[in-house]
Amino acid sequence: MTTVPASTLTEFAVPASLRSAVAHVTAYEERFAPGHEIVERVLPDGAARLLIVLHRGVASLHVAGARADPVLLRMGGHMHGLSITLHAGATLGLFGVPASALTGLAVQWEDIVPKAHRDLPEQMAAQANDLARVRHILQSLQALQRPSDPSRHLVEHVARRLSARMGRTSVRELAAELNLSERRVQQLFASHVGLAPSVWRRLQRLHGTLRLLRAAQTPQWAEIALCAGYYDQSHLINEFRALCGLTPQQLLQRVVSDSSNTTHGSTG
Repeated sequence: MTTVPASTLTEFAVPASLRSAVAHVTAYEERFAPGHEIVERVLPDGAARLLIVLHRGVASLHVAGARADPVLLRMGGHMHGLSITLHAGATLGLFGVPASALTGLAVQWEDIVPKAHRDLPEQMAAQANDLARVRHILQSLQALQRPSDPSRHLVEHVARRLSARMGRTSVRELAAELNLSERRVQQLFASHVGLAPSVWRRLQRLHGTLRLLRAAQTPQWAEIALCAGYYDQSHLINEFRALCGLTPQQLLQRVVSDSSNTTHGSTG
């Protein structure tokens, strides 16, 4: 999800061989008037990403771990790059690094991949266009793929159950269904997702609420709160403040088009 205007975004198909690891591949490019700058509030969604920034013929690549707090990005001049959203467990499958080691961090590509792949930023910068860059980085990810960890399927099952609208199944109950201890489920979730199951549930509920808000012409807050799985309207408001740094009403006032990032302000 993004709040960047749709005209600045290009979505690329993910090859079948990478669909277990890669959820979305998007390129963005936007030019701002000289002296004009905006601050974009990027809401957390629990996913890890590859972030590629292109600037004056140089490409920088980072692996960004999952987080549960918003990020404020200052945007101005010529903004150009790629964003590759990863599925749960992908950092283990691609880099051999548990998601918990990346939580809240952005690690340079060169620090996380084998030596044979460390020159990818230079190779990306040399490509003629975004399509060529996407093909190049996807080829590298295919080469990095490792055999799937069997426990990943358990984590994906838990994640789906925790994401279900109105679902209030506890981690203890899910652990019992899987014949595992609650502690083991917590450990597996941290390793594959990088967040506690309870935090994951909160983020998925937040984004479910955003989808409901986009579909509502005039939000009925109490009704939306219940439909999204909150106990009441106060619970919804408190969660938005904790995860977005804004109340739902403030978020609606700032939201741009059909997106989950929000413009925080502008200068210039």
